[in-house]
Amino acid sequence: CLEAMIKYLTLWKKEGQEEPYVSLTRKKMLIDGEEVLIEWEVGHSIRTLATHRNAYKRMSQIQAFLGSVPQLTYQLYVTLISSEVPLGRAVLMVFSLISVTYGATLCNMLAIQIKYDDYKIRLGPLEVLCITIWRTLEITSRLMILVLFSATLKMKAVPFIVLNFLIILFEPWVKFWRSGAQMPNNIEKNFSRVGTLVVLISITVLYAGINFSCWSALQLRLADRDLVDRGQNWGHMGLHYSVRLVENVIMVLVFKFFGVKVLLNYCHSLIALQLIIAYLISIGFMLLFFQYLHPLRSLFTHNVVDYLHCVCCHRHPQARVENSEPSFEAEARQSIV
Repeated sequence: CLEAMIKYLTLWKKEGQEEPYVSLTRKKMLIDGEEVLIEWEVGHSIRTLATHRNAYKRMSQIQAFLGSVPQLTYQLYVTLISSEVPLGRAVLMVFSLISVTYGATLCNMLAIQIKYDDYKIRLGPLEVLCITIWRTLEITSRLMILVLFSATLKMKAVPFIVLNFLIILFEPWVKFWRSGAQMPNNIEKNFSRVGTLVVLISITVLYAGINFSCWSALQLRLADRDLVDRGQNWGHMGLHYSVRLVENVIMVLVFKFFGVKVLLNYCHSLIALQLIIAYLISIGFMLLFFQYLHPLRSLFTHNVVDYLHCVCCHRHPQARVENSEPSFEAEARQSIV
């Protein structure tokens, strides 16, 4: 932080006049559907400040998911069993929710930047608002369902939650071992083999912490040097939300049929329905973002509507076969003519 402040003060005293540039940066931009190549000079101070900014973004994610998620979950649990919400606790929960939502929104922005590194990406206010609503509803409903499930089963819920976290934690390592690849040793030049292992373990812990409460927007691949999959990962996203939806429905049903009436003075069925609807609305905002508001949606080979269209088409395979045969015969006649 001190180094960043000194760099800012140095630039301010120079009135924006930077020393000779270190390198040229080239990026592509989509302007009216056309790719335009732009380049600009990067100086010593600007490069250092960019490094600090990237570090702050990563640290804010760690703070949000490994700090604020446990805090928010704990405060929600205490509120449920005590049936009161003091002002201090309410303020703490609001700040924790803002922190987690900011970290999740930042995950989306970083995922887009990583997947499309050759492009300069700009997210407008409408895109950021859509991501924020999507993430707020997803995280809030998910954590509330976990808290209600834990408050219902008490200590019996611990094995389920721990097993859920361990599956997410070891999933990248299982894929790594099944691929037969060797551990990458060129993540950083000054890292030893032990240092590389420590970095990979830390990344998987953060990855599991994010996926436990919401979708991480990236798929971890320990066998690759970049450590992430740069593809769009429609299958990974669909599998995640499908599994999470089934989990949430099961936990909500457990709360509805076995929940203690002392916890809340409201109808359990209404609470369960509201939580599931909130989670479905968050999925709706997610689909809205990828279909209409993604800054590089024109680069997608397939989009949300395409996949839904394919699913609907598979319902009538025989009709498609019957319709395809006459068209083939018609093409054959035209080619003969």
